[in-house]
Amino acid sequence: MNLNKVFLIGNLTRDPELKTLPSGSSVASFGIATNRVWKNQQGERQEEVQFHNIVVFGKQAETASQYLKKGSSAFVEGRLQTRNWDAQDGSKRSKTEIVAERIQFGPRKSGGGGFSGGQGQSQGQPTAKQEEQLETIEYPEEEIKADEIPF
Repeated sequence: MNLNKVFLIGNLTRDPELKTLPSGSSVASFGIATNRVWKNQQGERQEEVQFHNIVVFGKQAETASQYLKKGSSAFVEGRLQTRNWDAQDGSKRSKTEIVAERIQFGPRKSGGGGFSGGQGQSQGQPTAKQEEQLETIEYPEEEIKADEIPF
């Protein structure tokens, strides 16, 4: 059995660029940055950032282009694909990208839509406190040991 599946949650590094293929289908491309945070053996906080190229087709490309912008957070589900070509100088080039099958938009900093049913909110708009909680992820300071997990 084979599986080629990618799940990413990150922030856009550039605005989506929307193009139309000769077939009339839409295609959008953009970048997402993800980060990994850990503590080294000396207990110092370390961070590593990875940059990913995303390509999305059809109606989702149009929607992503309309609602996403640089800095927006998004959840991308897709597959890895590598393209190869010959550059003008004769060298062989390749590019690995994620072909998105589904994109979910993250919370919006402007407080606009995307939320449904809030507690006591007539239009589903988050309060400033809710937005603040959604925008940050707090990681535990202590290291989690697998043998201490009760299941």
